[in-house]
Amino acid sequence: MTHEPSGDGLQRKLGLFPLTNIVIANMIGAGIFTTSGLLMGDLHHPGVMLGLWVVGGLVALCGALSYGELGAAIPRAGGEYAFLSRLYHPGVGFLSGWVSFFVGFSAPIAASAIGFVEYLTRAFPGLLELGLLPEPVEAKIMKKVYAILVIAAFAFLHTRGLELGARVQNGLTALKILIVVGLVAAGFAFGKGSLANFTAAAPFRFDFAGWKTMGLSLMWIMFAYSGWNASAYVGSEVKDPSRNLPRSLLLGTGIVALLYAALNLFYVYAVPPADMEGVISIGGLAAGNLFGRSAETVISVFISFALFSSLSAYLILGPRVYYSMAKDGIFFKTIARVSERHGVPSRAIVLQGAIAVVMALFGTFDQLLTYMGFSLGIFPILAVVGVFKLRRTGQSVVRMPGFPVASLVYILVGVTILALAFLERPVESSVAVATALVGIPVYFLFKRAANGPR
Repeated sequence: MTHEPSGDGLQRKLGLFPLTNIVIANMIGAGIFTTSGLLMGDLHHPGVMLGLWVVGGLVALCGALSYGELGAAIPRAGGEYAFLSRLYHPGVGFLSGWVSFFVGFSAPIAASAIGFVEYLTRAFPGLLELGLLPEPVEAKIMKKVYAILVIAAFAFLHTRGLELGARVQNGLTALKILIVVGLVAAGFAFGKGSLANFTAAAPFRFDFAGWKTMGLSLMWIMFAYSGWNASAYVGSEVKDPSRNLPRSLLLGTGIVALLYAALNLFYVYAVPPADMEGVISIGGLAAGNLFGRSAETVISVFISFALFSSLSAYLILGPRVYYSMAKDGIFFKTIARVSERHGVPSRAIVLQGAIAVVMALFGTFDQLLTYMGFSLGIFPILAVVGVFKLRRTGQSVVRMPGFPVASLVYILVGVTILALAFLERPVESSVAVATALVGIPVYFLFKRAANGPR
């Protein structure tokens, strides 16, 4: 069987089904299984929290509509990097790739690995007890070891070829959807929850302080929705991109929005708001409340495999960004090499895995969450603004419905979230901005090296 070349060394092998799976797997990860309890700790109101999850889904769908048009017009590997480089300037594209290198992919890979280990060892605490060192020290070390091994194993898997990686990804994604759907269905059919939890709310004040809280909460929710643009990152490997890219974005995002709404209804049904506040492992707590302690162990294992799938998806997508940057001469040249045997950017995959290992070794999920949320909100807004340029210059290949309302909604809501979140958490937000700004001199260093003597 032959595959249409993309013109940049990669082959167009991916159809609608694996593309949609990549979107779903990349979205359903640490965010949905960790943030709802933290959100309730700030909002104290299940109605407001559920409403914000719905708003987040609508904003993500608006973004998917816009990216469908961008991806059809610019079907190249790299996502925002490819879009911003073509629409504005290669330097703007580089900054998005620079941020993605640390925040868009490396940090979530590390967070997913940490989350996987936390849930797995919650179910099987004996994995942390080798008896070689004092118990607290040994547990901390073993968690780091397991997280590193998980990252290394999936990095190796994805260097073996995209089709093998995609098959594994398809299986993990199907398992993830079954877990979420089964949990929600069983919870409402057989669980011992209470509808009274939906009205057990403290008063919520819609003053400026309340709006700042909602802005930060929505930023965290958009982190849980991050990945709605996932299939755009493998644009060079998509069959019939003008058809399959937009469809995969809308299908994947729509399915996940419905799953998120259902899962949050399940959380509130299972756990009184006061007990939910501040709990990170909300999935395990909800299962324990509804079905008993043994179910908490089983669900913790299931959620750990859900995080497995997200980690795998990030390791598929991220390296394609750095590969595209290297092809354009603004990243390490060696990263542009494609494995002759397996047809994947294997060196980019290894580099992505190595950076994620460092983050898993030295960071925690709590330290990364706000930083990731703010950083990931910046460049998609610029990309969506580019849809207006596509229309104005006649470059649109597929004119998606909803324009210009969908694009304007995404831009306005996105800017508002960033502004409110900055006011609420200025330190983490400033670090995110600083990460992008540091990329400016790095870009000129790469350009100087690329233009220097051969």
